[in-house]
Amino acid sequence: MPDDKKPSASGFQYSITNLKPVESSRVALTFPDGAKREFPKNITGLEIAKGISPSLAKRTVAMALDGVVSDLADPILHDARIEFIARDDARALEMIRHDAAHVLAEAVQTLWPGTQVTIGPTIENGFFYDFFRNEPFTPEDFAAIENKMREIIARDKPFTKEIWTREQAKQVFRDNGELFKVELVDAIPADQTIKIYKQGDWFDLCRGPHMTSTGKIGNAFKLMKVAGAYWRGDSNNPMLTRIYGTAFAKQEELDAYLKQIEEAEKRDHRKLGRELDLFHFQEEGPGVVFWHARGWTIFQALIAYMRRRLAGDYDEVNAPQILDKSLWETSGHWEWYRENMFAAQSAGDEAEDKRWFALKPMNCPGHVQIFKHGLKSYRDLPLRLAEFGVVHRYEPSGAMHGLMRVRGFTQDDAHVFCTEAQLADECLKINDLILSTYADFGFDGDLTVKLSTRPEKRVGTDEMWDHAERVMATVLSEIQAQGHNRIKTEINPGEGAFYGPKFEYVLRDAIGRDWQCGTTQVDFNLPERFGAFYIDADGSKKVPVMVHRAICGSMERFIGILIEHYAGNFPLWLAPTQAVVTTITSEGDEYAKVVAAAARRAGLRVEIDLRNEKINYKVREHSLAKIPALLVVGKKEAESHSVSIRRLGSEGQKVMPTDEALAMLVDEATPPDVKRARAAR
Repeated sequence: MPDDKKPSASGFQYSITNLKPVESSRVALTFPDGAKREFPKNITGLEIAKGISPSLAKRTVAMALDGVVSDLADPILHDARIEFIARDDARALEMIRHDAAHVLAEAVQTLWPGTQVTIGPTIENGFFYDFFRNEPFTPEDFAAIENKMREIIARDKPFTKEIWTREQAKQVFRDNGELFKVELVDAIPADQTIKIYKQGDWFDLCRGPHMTSTGKIGNAFKLMKVAGAYWRGDSNNPMLTRIYGTAFAKQEELDAYLKQIEEAEKRDHRKLGRELDLFHFQEEGPGVVFWHARGWTIFQALIAYMRRRLAGDYDEVNAPQILDKSLWETSGHWEWYRENMFAAQSAGDEAEDKRWFALKPMNCPGHVQIFKHGLKSYRDLPLRLAEFGVVHRYEPSGAMHGLMRVRGFTQDDAHVFCTEAQLADECLKINDLILSTYADFGFDGDLTVKLSTRPEKRVGTDEMWDHAERVMATVLSEIQAQGHNRIKTEINPGEGAFYGPKFEYVLRDAIGRDWQCGTTQVDFNLPERFGAFYIDADGSKKVPVMVHRAICGSMERFIGILIEHYAGNFPLWLAPTQAVVTTITSEGDEYAKVVAAAARRAGLRVEIDLRNEKINYKVREHSLAKIPALLVVGKKEAESHSVSIRRLGSEGQKVMPTDEALAMLVDEATPPDVKRARAAR
């Protein structure tokens, strides 16, 4: 007789007589509208889409099972939430780029047989593929490669996946002369399957997923540049040629991106830094900035602005630049951050002088020492300590990039010591300060606040992390509610600091690029590690919560962002030279000196140009130098006590009485925070 069977809650059936599990032959799938349906196990996403409607199957390029993007032809083995992904879905963009990388590799090998392919991942804004060939590729090869890519895309061959044995894959690649692929197969962990994706006769080793066919890539792609790259990043390995490309779902999106790239090249802060005489770098000081007078003026204007914004709420302090290794061991930096620190042993002859010191990579341990100096009461909290502290962090030489990534920089750093009850309010106050600061610099468009949660390597207990993340999630909800549609919020799993979760503020510049600048980091660990405490109302000792916060982040990097955001055309209050007084003829020289002196007395940063050059030559030269205002004087202006004002970017000029012109410029040169303070009086 057959065994009687009863269904179990797990989806398996159990025989009453032998209690052996019998796996269910069906899967239950939940659709985006909440509907649930059962299907035979091993049914593919493509079969389901075809069953719903042929048009759905035609426009679907992949599926997501429980949020994980998969090949549409994959068999479905378990109950899941299912979504069908169309080509215009944001999640399909990475697949478009991934598929384009495969087509690039096929095109190259078709045009240059014998070229070996290595890896071809997607990256931010595009993809690349590394090739091994005796003669490196050049941009002159791009036209032929792109034409061949269009041919392959037009064939619209399906992407199909096969599972090979490890030995089969190695043998096929070895027979084809693909020795780098053989090495890649060896590097795949033993518990992972070997996946081969085919597009017609061409195939590649790949984790996937891919869209349904090459035709889904479309023609909105472009090869961008070539570069050298060592195999696996090791200079002892062969040099490869890396071809970079980008791809989008629509041609207009590609055109907008290329326009952004073109505009970014014009605004490159390194180029403008040279042209405007702001700063330079040199080999004897790798990764540190040589500020010129004009650049240092901007730096000091930025520092002065931040000092005014903190006045009355923060106490400005200054902690030592170099500290004993023991302090960094206590903080955890020596264990978790050592590879990024500059350390040196003292050179004294005595044994006690043979100590290890480190240049500070962060200001926080020093601020804890300041907090600990003297007994603190709950009445002293929150205590906010700010420092424009110079820090040093090791960056690989290949990673440094002008002001954007340096080894020595100044942080507009602060640490708030507070009680747990005060934590949420302090985070919201910091948020308000960050948002209003960005608005003052013209970043008043879309902004994203990301909550980065616990990383794999961290200090502190899970209970501490649970509490900190709960508080910050609540604050994030409040930030979103206050920001209406202008502020987006996201969760960034595993990207927190090793001592606590953090908010990351991402602003968008004038040409649509995103920059991560400000941070708010909650720390339940560092004060405890250093033995910091305050006396609570009941007389007991309590460990304070420490909130790390930065608004600009690196002042150097923020200035680099500002240079590119404004394209060097700074608002008058930030411009290193706010106006130049110049003459038409030598008859205006004496009056030009009078105007320049009056402008300086009014607080304007003014230069004077009395050169015996034609006025059009002077105007052009000062326009290239991004001088916001030219005050042109001649005999007629001297007689009428007036100036002719020419503004940067404007062809016209306006004649005004000198006093009125200077008053107008002084008002325009008043920083926005000062204007607000005056208006509030």
